[in-house]
Amino acid sequence: MIRSELDAAGVHDHALREAYRRARKLNAQYGRTFFLATRLLAAEQRPAVHALYGFARMADDILDDVDPDVAVADRGAALGVLQRQLAEGLTGAVPADHPVLAALVDTVHRYRIDPSLFDDFLASMRMDLTVTDYPDRAALRRYTYGSADVIGLQLLPILGTVASPQDTAPYAAALGEAFQLTNFLRDVDEDLGRGRVYLPADELAVHGVDRELLTWCREHRRTDPRVRTALAEQHAVTRSVYDSARQGIPMLARRSRPCVAAALTLYSEILDTIERSDFAVFGQRATVGNARRARVAAGGLLRAWGARMSDRHPRGTSWTVGNT
Repeated sequence: MIRSELDAAGVHDHALREAYRRARKLNAQYGRTFFLATRLLAAEQRPAVHALYGFARMADDILDDVDPDVAVADRGAALGVLQRQLAEGLTGAVPADHPVLAALVDTVHRYRIDPSLFDDFLASMRMDLTVTDYPDRAALRRYTYGSADVIGLQLLPILGTVASPQDTAPYAAALGEAFQLTNFLRDVDEDLGRGRVYLPADELAVHGVDRELLTWCREHRRTDPRVRTALAEQHAVTRSVYDSARQGIPMLARRSRPCVAAALTLYSEILDTIERSDFAVFGQRATVGNARRARVAAGGLLRAWGARMSDRHPRGTSWTVGNT
């Protein structure tokens, strides 16, 4: 399968093919829902998406290294090295021992992705080294822009649009934010274990919730009623972001809509699972069952096939990296 994807994408260099294979492996191993959604893209689009995921995963691995002997300064230095290697790679000096980065650089050039988006991403990753709490929504938004919005913006040239990219960009950014906010709700327990709380402190405080109470919930594997109310409010905010992001799907190229729609459906259903559990997010992790994932994927495959057939006889304007 990967060979046909790389052939379709026009990737023929042996070393570069290996780089894309490594990125795809990371996506399949760590991003199951995201990887499933990529199966709905056209074959030539998938390697580029895997490259973006692989780079983001490498940065996450630097941040989430639980080895107590790895100091914050060392992790910051590692992120600095990664950023420098990317900058050098974009000018033609990709490190031979960094295969995933080679795939990313190739993708950035192929799709003319704005390199500053990766600087914004790494800036938010650096925040994770020292920032453990967010006093309000504005502070959290500064983090989620780099950690999530820019992912949607990086993907947009690969997905293609039928509206102008400038008009579509806010919806792509909103989808990235929605996915990230979903992670924050699902992973409250896990994030606390890393010393982090990705929820606005002032909004929690309205309900009498603070880090101490969240820690109590984690230790006792119980959701205090005050925490339940606060999480329900965060849940509603996240739903509203999904509602905004959904409006952008018709603005994407037809062949990309089934993939994005499936990803939105599956990820938003994590919110359904959290709600059905009565916000029991401590001691368990909300997931979407394999049967449901398969049904969404099957429906998406049919729609994707229909869209590709339609694209053989396109009507109207399709915005790609060549449009200005």
